[in-house]
Amino acid sequence: MGIIKEFKDESFLEYDRGSFDAWCVYYTNTQGIRKAPKDIDYFKNLYQFSLKYGVDKVYSDYVKIYDRTERTMNKDMLAYITQIANEYEEQDVLEIDVMFSILYLAMISEENKENSKLGKRIKRLGIYSLLKENKTIEESATFMKGMKWREIDKICIERGF
Repeated sequence: MGIIKEFKDESFLEYDRGSFDAWCVYYTNTQGIRKAPKDIDYFKNLYQFSLKYGVDKVYSDYVKIYDRTERTMNKDMLAYITQIANEYEEQDVLEIDVMFSILYLAMISEENKENSKLGKRIKRLGIYSLLKENKTIEESATFMKGMKWREIDKICIERGF
């Protein structure tokens, strides 16, 4: 697919084939190191930023992105995410832009997973449990493993999404 979003430090995001499908998000940093970020990676960032800016701000900004995420990638959304990031303190703008952009692309991946019943809601549930239910980073990233989709669906519905 090529580079999807390049950041001001010349790091970038792209989709490529992963273990399961061609919807794996990869981040290449300024040293050229390419990595597929895991939930636990951006959950750590979300948690740290929630300590600094407050849970409500970080969660609300995430939900703004969540609400506009569809099955297809939208360049306007990538610009919108940068606008959201620009509302934070200057020293955090780049990291927040990267974090929210990774989440956006990861949610698109979830929407496009073959036979997915939950789509992007799976990411929201993990983030909700971290920021709103005070679960640990590790718990939030892994508590759904082994659950049936109907059980996860029920938990999502109970939380309003």
